[in-house]
Amino acid sequence: MAKDLIRLRKIYDKTDGYCHICHKKLAFSNHGITGAKGAWHIEHSIPKAKGGTNHMNNLFAACVSCNIDKGTSHTKTARSKNGVSRAPYSRKKKEEIRQGNTVAGAAIVGAIGLLAGPVGAAIGAVIGGALGSENSPKK
Repeated sequence: MAKDLIRLRKIYDKTDGYCHICHKKLAFSNHGITGAKGAWHIEHSIPKAKGGTNHMNNLFAACVSCNIDKGTSHTKTARSKNGVSRAPYSRKKKEEIRQGNTVAGAAIVGAIGLLAGPVGAAIGAVIGGALGSENSPKK
């Protein structure tokens, strides 16, 4: 039983608790409970009917309606119907992106500050802040 919960948690956390097809927020406790808010299933990115396996790299969390609607179609097809091109990032991946944006922003601010003195540093801070927020992951 504990092993099953650990596996469920890993699948859920891969997309930080969002449906990997439509990006709707899911509720971990509502796994397999049809009709509940945030209910979700384990979805096979490559359907078993088309040779997909139960390997962790093929399993994702998907809201019940997306999983049922997808059927045996390709995940990219299902995502495109929702205007989405990729799975949501995990919490760890989002943090890595934020850290990268912070470092890049600081480098830009430093470079502008060195080139233009105090006025350039102020301008660089504004630009660096804007770049960091624009490139932050949404989900």
